[in-house]
Amino acid sequence: MELKQQLPELELVAAVPIVDDRQAGFAPQSFAQYLGQEAVKEKLQVYATAAVQRGEALDHVLLFGPPGLGKTTLATIIAKELGVAIKVTSAPVLERAGDLVALLTSLQPHDVFFIDEIHRLSKNVEEILYTAMENFCVDMIVGQGAGAKSIRLPLNPFTLVGATTKTGMVSGPLQTRFGIVERLDFYESDELAQIVLQNAEFLGISITPSAAALIGARARGTPRIVKRLLRRVRDFAQVHHQELIDDAVVERALTFLGIDAQGLNKLDRIVLLHILRDFSGGPVGLDTLAAMTGEDKETLEDFCEPFLMRQGLLQKTPRGRQIPVHRRLALRRMLLGEVAQEQEALF
Repeated sequence: MELKQQLPELELVAAVPIVDDRQAGFAPQSFAQYLGQEAVKEKLQVYATAAVQRGEALDHVLLFGPPGLGKTTLATIIAKELGVAIKVTSAPVLERAGDLVALLTSLQPHDVFFIDEIHRLSKNVEEILYTAMENFCVDMIVGQGAGAKSIRLPLNPFTLVGATTKTGMVSGPLQTRFGIVERLDFYESDELAQIVLQNAEFLGISITPSAAALIGARARGTPRIVKRLLRRVRDFAQVHHQELIDDAVVERALTFLGIDAQGLNKLDRIVLLHILRDFSGGPVGLDTLAAMTGEDKETLEDFCEPFLMRQGLLQKTPRGRQIPVHRRLALRRMLLGEVAQEQEALF
């Protein structure tokens, strides 16, 4: 009773039955439903169809590219197109050779074995994978000392699908054992808008095409991010009793989330502001930026910098990071103007 008297302006929002995307099959289930990556998708579909027609296991597949572009989803679709099961694991989980052998021996003929972040495999585990990929068998040592014996365990023919965000860290011997190597590129804004509309239909969300385009344009070219933004916009619209998500709702929601018209988030703006204000546009070292922003170097290098460089807002030089000279004045006006507005709001 006291809480209600203290907060009279709060009102209960009626619960709306909405599909829980964490429990339902939110990811595409076929190549037809998978939007974008047309060239890669077409090639994988040809390879999978040919393997099914021959009654063979598909050749091993290596998918690489930035995080969030759908590598795991593609592996699942490959398994569905082949009509087989898929076992999913991550390289850091495979600490011992026995862990890998246990998974490999459990595979049925032509199954798909998916290893995420395959560049993080330990050396001893990776060496066992060599013979498994080439000869469909593994060599094991049984016993200890003088009584130790080497035995060869046969495996059912399978398809290894490896995913990595850092191709350069995948060893040469492992790379050469993949018969199919494909790179996933960042998505265009119109492709992301189609993904927004597809997922909105699945979740039962009413959204206009122009609002979907606004979300797609600010998702950093990444389907994972566009899906997350759609869910957060949905939350904002639900709490504010907006049944239809239009341009105005999206603009208010993205402003609430700290994402501006260029798709920059708070961390992006902090990085650019430090380079402009404290280093006159750069260059400045990555270690210095990490210390000043309070973020680790990997976050800046893997998440923040690629988008800023694609937008032409950041350059990597031998001396460090810098903002292109022709972009500095406009960025200074925008970023320092935002800081001034925030300071005014405090007083």
